[in-house]
Amino acid sequence: MSELRPIEPQEFGFFLHPQFSLLAFTSAVEPLRAANRMAERRLYSWKVISADGRSVTSSSGIEVAPDCGIEGVERIANLTVVAGLHAHIHEDKRVYGWLRKLARQGTRVGAVSTGSYFLARAGLLDGCRCTIHWENLAAFQEDFPHLEVTSELFEIDRNRFTCSGGTASLDLMLSLIALEHGRDLATQVADQFIHERIRDAHDLQRMPLRSRLGISHPKLLKVVEIMEANLEEPLPRSELARRTGLSSRQLERLFRKYLGRTPTRHYLELRLHRARTLLIQTSMSILDVALACGFVSASHFSKCYREFFAKTPREERSQPV
Repeated sequence: MSELRPIEPQEFGFFLHPQFSLLAFTSAVEPLRAANRMAERRLYSWKVISADGRSVTSSSGIEVAPDCGIEGVERIANLTVVAGLHAHIHEDKRVYGWLRKLARQGTRVGAVSTGSYFLARAGLLDGCRCTIHWENLAAFQEDFPHLEVTSELFEIDRNRFTCSGGTASLDLMLSLIALEHGRDLATQVADQFIHERIRDAHDLQRMPLRSRLGISHPKLLKVVEIMEANLEEPLPRSELARRTGLSSRQLERLFRKYLGRTPTRHYLELRLHRARTLLIQTSMSILDVALACGFVSASHFSKCYREFFAKTPREERSQPV
C-alpha cells in the first residue's frame, strides 16, 4: 500500500468573546481533533485567540487560556468567532478591523452562536446568507434588515459560514469535513461522538412544537404554529379557528384541556416573550417593540408586560446585563 502524501494541515482560529458558549466552542473544535485521529494524519490544526491575549471566561464561568491575542494572527485559513451572552451590545472597532483585514486576505470567516453579530457589524455578511441562534433571530433581523438572515441550522455561503450554535456547531464542522475530506470521514467522526446522523443545514433549530409543548393534537399544534408566525399582527380567534377547521368553542376547549389556558392568553404570552427578547437584544424604542409584537399602544403594552413579568418594559431595559 502506497504511503499517504503529507499534507499541510488546515488551520482554524477560534476567537473567543467573553461570555462565549462553551458548548458551541467545544462542538466546533472537537470534530477537528477527531478527524485527525480517524484519518491517522494531521488534517487540521487550531489555535484559540482572544482580543488581548488573556484568558476568556465562558457563560458557564469556565476560563479558557488562548494561544495569542489578535495582534499575534496576521494570516490564517479559517477564523471562527465564538460568542454567547451579550454579544448584541458588544462594540470593538479594533476587532472588527482585524476581521475585515483577514477577510481581505482570503480568510474563510465564520461565526457560531451570537458571533454572527461580530461579522454583521464588521460588514462581512453583506450579500451572504447567514443565521444565528433562534433566541436572537428576531432581534438580529431588526438590527440588520439588509441582511439575508435565515432560520437554518447553519449556513455556508462561499467564504462565509454562520451557525446557530450549541450542538449545531458539530453539524457545521462535520459538513465542512465532508466537503473537504469526504462523507466517510465525517461519518466516522459523528460515530465517535455518538451523533446518530449529520444534520442538514435545513434541519430545525428548535425542538418541534409537539416536543416543546408536550402535546400531540394536530389541530392544536397547527393553531400554535399559526400564532407563532403572526405575532406582529395577531389573528382573531375566529380566524385561527377557521384556518384549522374548528369552531371557536372547540378551540377554547382544546387550549384549556391541553395547555390550561385560553387561546387569547397563550397568544398574549407568546407576544410578551417576543417583546422581552426585543427589549433586551435591540435598541428599538418601547413603542416600536410594542407595535412589532401586536400591541396597539405603548401604554397597553406596558400594562400587559408589568402584569406578566412584574416589571415595566423600561425597568426591563434598566436591569444590569
